[in-house]
Amino acid sequence: MNKQPVKLRWGILGAARINERMLPAIIEAPNAELAAIASRRAGAAADTLARYAPGHQGVKTYGSPDDLLNDADIQAVYIPLANHEHAEWTLRAIAHGKHVLCEKPMALAVDDILAIQTAARRYKVTVMEGFMYRFHPQHARVLELIQSGLFGEIRSVRSNFSFMMRPERMYRLEEPISRGGGAMWDIGCYAIHTLRMFFQQDPIAVTAMSQTIASGADIAASGVLDFGEGKYAHFDFSFAYARRCEYEIIGTKGGLKCHVVWQLPGDVPVLTWWADDGRQAEERLPTANHFCLEVEHFSQCVLSGTAPALSLDDAESNCKTIVATLQSAETGRVVSLDGIAGRE
Repeated sequence: MNKQPVKLRWGILGAARINERMLPAIIEAPNAELAAIASRRAGAAADTLARYAPGHQGVKTYGSPDDLLNDADIQAVYIPLANHEHAEWTLRAIAHGKHVLCEKPMALAVDDILAIQTAARRYKVTVMEGFMYRFHPQHARVLELIQSGLFGEIRSVRSNFSFMMRPERMYRLEEPISRGGGAMWDIGCYAIHTLRMFFQQDPIAVTAMSQTIASGADIAASGVLDFGEGKYAHFDFSFAYARRCEYEIIGTKGGLKCHVVWQLPGDVPVLTWWADDGRQAEERLPTANHFCLEVEHFSQCVLSGTAPALSLDDAESNCKTIVATLQSAETGRVVSLDGIAGRE
C-alpha cells in the first residue's frame, strides 16, 4: 500500500494580487497543502480562493490574520501583506510557532531583520524572504557557467527591472518610501538582490539617484554598487519604462545575458553567452514555475529540517544595501555600508 506524501500545511495571510501566482503554486507543489487563507477585508479571502483556485475544496477562510495564526493546524504561512507590515506579521507568525515565507521585502529596516533572526532561533522555526526568481533553474545554470571559469573573474554586473505602471497598480505609489511605497521596495529590491548573487561578498559602498513624486514614493532609480577592487554592479529600475527584467555579467574572459528574469507562464528561458576565445551560444532552457519551485523548496526545508537557500543573513545584507542606496539617492552622496545600522 502506497503511503501518502507528507505535506506542509500552509496558510496565506492576505488577499494580495500576488496570490494569482502564489496560491496555485502552493496547491501545485507536491509537498505542500493549502489549508487556509485570511484577509481583513470582508469576503476577500473567499473571493481570492474562488478566483485563483476555482473548485478547490478543503481550504478554510478567515476574516482576520490573527484567527489564522491561532489555527493549530497551520504549520507555515505565506505573508503577502503591504510592505510596511511584513516584519510585524512575520514576528507575530513566529511567536505562534509558524514557519514563515515572507514576500519581499521582509523588512524596511535592518533592525527588524535582526529581530526576526532572534525570534526564529528562539521559536525554532524556518523563515525565508520570498525572492521567487532565485528558484528558477536558469540562474543555477548561470552560476554553473561562472564556476566553470568560462567568463574568468566577474568584474561587472548590470540589472534592469521595469514596467509601465498600470492604473490598477497605482496603490504602490500611495505610500512614501519610508512605509514601503514606490519602486525600490517593489522592484528595486529584485535588482539589488540579483546583483549581489554574482559576487561572493557584500558591497562596500553605493551611489544612486532617483525620481520621487508628491507622495514620497520613488518611481525610478539608477546607481552603482561598489564591491571593491574594481568590481561594480549597475542597476536601473522604474515604473515609467517599458517592461524589462534582465541582467548581464561581464568577466575577464567573457560574459552572459539573462533575457527574462521574471518568468511568466509559458516563457522560454533564454541565456546568451560569449567568450574571448570565440565561443558563443544561445541556450534555451525548459520552462519552469519559479513560484511553485520556491514553495516546494521551502516546504522541503521545513519537513527535512534543512536550511533554506536564502538565509536571514542574505535578507539582512539585502536590506542593508537597499537602505544605503536610499540614503545615497536622498543625499546625493556615496554611502558606505559600514555606516548602516545592523549587526554589531
